[in-house]
Amino acid sequence: MLVIIPARGGSRGVPGKNLKKLKGKPLIQYTIEAAQEVFKNENILVSTDDTEIKSLAEELGLEVPFLRPAHLASDKSGMYEVLLHSLDFVESHGLKYETIVLLQPTSPFRTSEHILEAIELFNNSGEVDMVTSVKETKSNPYYLLKEENREGFLESSKAGFFVRRQDCPKVWELNGAIYVINVNSLKSSPMHQFKKVKKYVMDFIPSHDIDDYVDWKLAEIFCQDSRDH
Repeated sequence: MLVIIPARGGSRGVPGKNLKKLKGKPLIQYTIEAAQEVFKNENILVSTDDTEIKSLAEELGLEVPFLRPAHLASDKSGMYEVLLHSLDFVESHGLKYETIVLLQPTSPFRTSEHILEAIELFNNSGEVDMVTSVKETKSNPYYLLKEENREGFLESSKAGFFVRRQDCPKVWELNGAIYVINVNSLKSSPMHQFKKVKKYVMDFIPSHDIDDYVDWKLAEIFCQDSRDH
């Protein structure tokens, strides 16, 4: 398995967030250390355009054999292209992988145990395109989410006759923490086009993804709570 940790230097929501310290530790270090508890360093690849992120990863024992080109380092760059770029690099150096484990550094509370459980699910699921981590969403489309119709009136995003939210079918939200991907599937199509996808369910705090300032402040609160208990 090839582990890919994508980490741009830029970020609009939280400037420099991958190197910003959370509880005294750079954000990306949480993901690198979780990966190192499961995989050998030579199977962990940090894809970055930033020399400081590269230096930190190397200080933590990883080799960072390239800097990501500029066209794959903007906030408009797609993850699909970033993954293919990393895969092309390792294959050009004679390495072949059947599976990619994508770990985004914005999920600091995802642990090695979560990674192992997701991989086990992937291995036991037969021929699947991907196992992806999820959390149960609070924004249920049967109950809370609305869309505007042609007349300008709000309608339920998903049809159903439910009086209570608890009666609605469970709906799952991608949390961005773990993706275990079949390489052959990835070479055939982007992840959003995959048809055979299994869910790996995570709780609320381990699912926390840092995208903006509010997310960062919540992460600090979660860290404080962990010290208090």
